[in-house]
Amino acid sequence: MKPKLYIETSIVSYLTAYPSRDLVRAAHQQVTHDWWSVREQFDLYISQYVIDEASAGDRNAATKRLAALRAATLLTITPGAVSLAGELVRVGDLPRKAIVDAFHIAVAAVHGMDYLLSWNCKHIANGTLRGRIESTCRSYGVEPPTICTPIELAAE
Repeated sequence: MKPKLYIETSIVSYLTAYPSRDLVRAAHQQVTHDWWSVREQFDLYISQYVIDEASAGDRNAATKRLAALRAATLLTITPGAVSLAGELVRVGDLPRKAIVDAFHIAVAAVHGMDYLLSWNCKHIANGTLRGRIESTCRSYGVEPPTICTPIELAAE
């Protein structure tokens, strides 16, 4: 059985974006491309939040992002996920402005994902927040996914 992996929107954004002139962003894009080439090692999942975010902005870019997501399974937004997202904000793990980020985490946790893959290092793949997020998920009664970037989830 393959590990279950939730793809947060920043992954598909880096995957389909024009190459950046910023060296760090360009490196992240390359790592994302490298990881994407071995994605079949995982069962891929997304939520409606990913679709909504990927659909925004430039029409051509959105079309590319959505095409890349076609192979992923769509997870439902359950009442438990809504409640957990609210709890992640209420207890201060994430600021109110990051409610969609809380929903990504909550949907992944409630559906038992093994991993949540993200380049959002401000509110999701953030080492200083990870312990608090995990604690809140566990106190809510669900095991949190391992939150990581493609660098941390390199192919073996």
